[in-house]
Amino acid sequence: MEGIPARARGYVACVALGALLCTVPPLPDVRTPWWAVALLAALYAGGEQIARRRFAGTLHPVLLAGAFLLAPPAAALVPLPGALFSHVEQRPFALRRVWRAAQSSLAVWAAARVHRALGGGDAVVGSDFPYALLPAGAAVLVFCAALALLDSGMLALAEGLPLRRCCRGLFLRSLAPLAVHGLAGLMMAVLWRSPYGPVAALLVLFPMAVSWWVFAQYHRERAAHQATIRALVQAVDIKDGYTRGHSERVGQASMMIGRELGMDEDRIEVLRFAGILHDVGKLGVPTRLLRKDGPLTPEERRVIELHPEYGHEITRGISFLGEARSAILHHHERIDGSGYPYGLVGRQIPESARVVAVADAFDAMTSNRSYSRARPVDVALEELRRCAGTHFDPRMVTALTRVVGRDGWHPVVTAEETRPAVPSPAQAPDDRSEARR
Repeated sequence: MEGIPARARGYVACVALGALLCTVPPLPDVRTPWWAVALLAALYAGGEQIARRRFAGTLHPVLLAGAFLLAPPAAALVPLPGALFSHVEQRPFALRRVWRAAQSSLAVWAAARVHRALGGGDAVVGSDFPYALLPAGAAVLVFCAALALLDSGMLALAEGLPLRRCCRGLFLRSLAPLAVHGLAGLMMAVLWRSPYGPVAALLVLFPMAVSWWVFAQYHRERAAHQATIRALVQAVDIKDGYTRGHSERVGQASMMIGRELGMDEDRIEVLRFAGILHDVGKLGVPTRLLRKDGPLTPEERRVIELHPEYGHEITRGISFLGEARSAILHHHERIDGSGYPYGLVGRQIPESARVVAVADAFDAMTSNRSYSRARPVDVALEELRRCAGTHFDPRMVTALTRVVGRDGWHPVVTAEETRPAVPSPAQAPDDRSEARR
């Protein structure tokens, strides 16, 4: 069970117990159509193997069709074989399979309960449209909420992420896809109850397979983007060992600021790219300058200050970065115009660059460097507030202060110290950090 905290393993056990209880039918219910349960379970299990390996998806329409067709305890059985024998890429395999099975079973059970309580079963049998859409829509909402709540609980226990924010983000991201899957599941259920029978219901899966293929292409392209970024960041980390992990943390802090400002998820993703790649221009700076222990001469300082422009040029051909390239170029500009490379003032500086500037300075102050020891988070935030309006955009500083005060600062990567972190006596830490960042 490596990599999974004990509290998270206990959480999985509790969810699994709850799922097991949900599959126990009430005593009066002796009319379960086991052939339908077995057919849906086999369809889900077989399709799950293909969907996860080929399309990076899952057969939610089959699960929701089970919720619309079957009693809650019977519907809760449908995902179990497919989830328990599904393909898992990370250890611990058994725990992850149990978690997937228990989570799906509870979500389907809750959806089936809501659907039956709202009279959805009669609407499906009678093909009563548009009334059938109401209980089906409510069931999909409950299904989505259950998955989001269970997943966010796991993230909170395993990774220490805030429960409320995780739940909200997961729910909003999955609602639209699950709404489409819910319509497909409703069509399957109606055709299943029609004179054409289960064979006709299977036809609904063909257009879903096409959509999965499209999404699979998107995920492959996204994976290629991530690989490109990882390669660039790794090259920077190898060259400038003092800032190892710095890029990932700046990307994390930039995302926190963006979410606090209410930006949409697409822009937040751009901010993550910008934060991760903001120092990629250091690849064009001589290594001896990045690793120099003594004070920088004015000429050496000017060379290091070229790294934003180098970074902008290095990323010129990477089209998916978009606005992130402006942040890479301008993240050392200052609100009062005293920054570099172009001395932009105030709102002349792109918003993404103003976000990354605050995130960059925050991580530089809270991490050990060759020229300064890490400051406490509260001290770093106070320094940012002191420089707001001159160095930094006050709105970005306020956003970071608010989100760190509420959720804390839990960096995903810890900087590796390759030598003692002692400030250089010949140069003030603040001046040196501004040149090196």
